[in-house]
Amino acid sequence: MITLRKSAERGYADHGWLKSYHSFSFADYYDPAHMGVGNLRVINDDRIAPGSGFGTHGHRDMEIVSYVLDGALAHKDNMGNGAAILPGDVQRMSAGTGVMHSEFNHAPAATTHFLQIWLIPHTRGIQPGYEQKHFTPESKRGRLKLVASRHAREDAVQIHADAELYAGLFDGDEIAGLDLDPKRIAYVHVARGAVTVNGQRLETGDALQLDGESQLHIEKGENAEVLVFDLAR
Repeated sequence: MITLRKSAERGYADHGWLKSYHSFSFADYYDPAHMGVGNLRVINDDRIAPGSGFGTHGHRDMEIVSYVLDGALAHKDNMGNGAAILPGDVQRMSAGTGVMHSEFNHAPAATTHFLQIWLIPHTRGIQPGYEQKHFTPESKRGRLKLVASRHAREDAVQIHADAELYAGLFDGDEIAGLDLDPKRIAYVHVARGAVTVNGQRLETGDALQLDGESQLHIEKGENAEVLVFDLAR
């Protein structure tokens, strides 16, 4: 079964300093039909205004992945990590027993655009952890590059959740495919541009859920950046 979710159907919040589209129920946006997919709980499409950000706050028992599209995201946490997350970087923070962190856009004139992704961990109460890696545009061009995985294979960051995350850039005649396990769920999110996935035309912010399918096929991209999740039910 293939289910299309259009960008305009997502929740939206405008806090002035933060503009955010919510793929699934989050904060003041509640839709019982969209509480997550499998063990994927959050995809927030966030834009942080210059000189603004999330002050220090806490999380626990969640795998949090940040994927920056434009600008820079300054991360600081109580584990001693402090880093700028840039386009092409994938950051994973395992909240585990509890972590405190902040995220800021220190640029004076540029908006930071990033995807905030939460996955339910396979084990609760683990030691908090942090990992960050850069993936070049060339590594994602015309293919699906594994960027996060439970097994940390192919140089992906390791997540403590039964999931894999792929990222790809597609334009013109570039095509890619992925074998799917019909017993799992695949979820495609178009971060920007437009692309055709299994015959469905998707534009920026659109998503496609594939349940019980055995193949994923991507083609006809127009400056597209695509994330594909392979998820446990």
